[in-house]
Amino acid sequence: MSKPSKKIEGDPTTTGHSWDGIEEFNNPLPRWWLWTFYVCIIWGIGYTIAYPAWPGIKGATEGMLGWSTRANVAADIQAAEDKLAPINAKLEAAELTQIASDAELGPYATSAGAAVFKTWCAQCHGSGAAGAKGYPNLLDNDWLWGGDIENIYLTIKHGIRNEEDDEARYSEMPAFGDDYLEDEDIDAVVNYVMSLSGDAKDASVVSAGAEVFADECASCHAEDGTGDREQGAPNLADAIWLYGGDYDTIKETVTYSRYGVMPSWGNRLSEAQVRAVASYVHQLGGGE
Repeated sequence: MSKPSKKIEGDPTTTGHSWDGIEEFNNPLPRWWLWTFYVCIIWGIGYTIAYPAWPGIKGATEGMLGWSTRANVAADIQAAEDKLAPINAKLEAAELTQIASDAELGPYATSAGAAVFKTWCAQCHGSGAAGAKGYPNLLDNDWLWGGDIENIYLTIKHGIRNEEDDEARYSEMPAFGDDYLEDEDIDAVVNYVMSLSGDAKDASVVSAGAEVFADECASCHAEDGTGDREQGAPNLADAIWLYGGDYDTIKETVTYSRYGVMPSWGNRLSEAQVRAVASYVHQLGGGE
């Protein structure tokens, strides 16, 4: 046991707590600090009454002042839309082919379309629109459905192979491996397709593959393999591939087919936004 501490004259009183001979002085906080603390408590209570603060089952309390960050943002968005309403109306009324040549609409559509693209389209096509595996590159001039402004607009507005829009573009490639073609026929036609844009893996079966292609594939991809935009059938004679042009990838495509889907943006964006992003994509370099 330690000895009790010696009292020194002038020491403040203690709280009565003692541990191992050490006693706790009863030193009250300065009055200015206490009053500041009390004012903060009163201010906090007033704040929670005046502004949204307490969470509930259906949201936070609204506060007596009715202040809302969401309402402020909505008001700012509406103010911006009201400001742009005249030029958006002009954009909606303009002929698609005339937008780019209009001194006012051209720059506006490109700028507004870039914002729409980065918000809604870049997730699939990339921030620079160069695409990715399964997502078309919008910078080149290889288009499944056509690259003029009208076709780009139609594709964006209605989408491809989606169930949301009855006017969506639609085509479907058969799965030739589903008891449709023999394995050797698939191998032959894959080698033939590879030969159209480069070297085949097995040149000895190219001629046999040409016969399979003429019987099963030419009705969509054309006799020379250059495709058909009316059906969304890709050109197989160039070196541009959506999923890949190596033997294994082409064989997978022929065997199991592909079924890429693009949303219908006419249900999500305004008419002016659809036209703007169509104009933006058209001027990237691949638009016809």
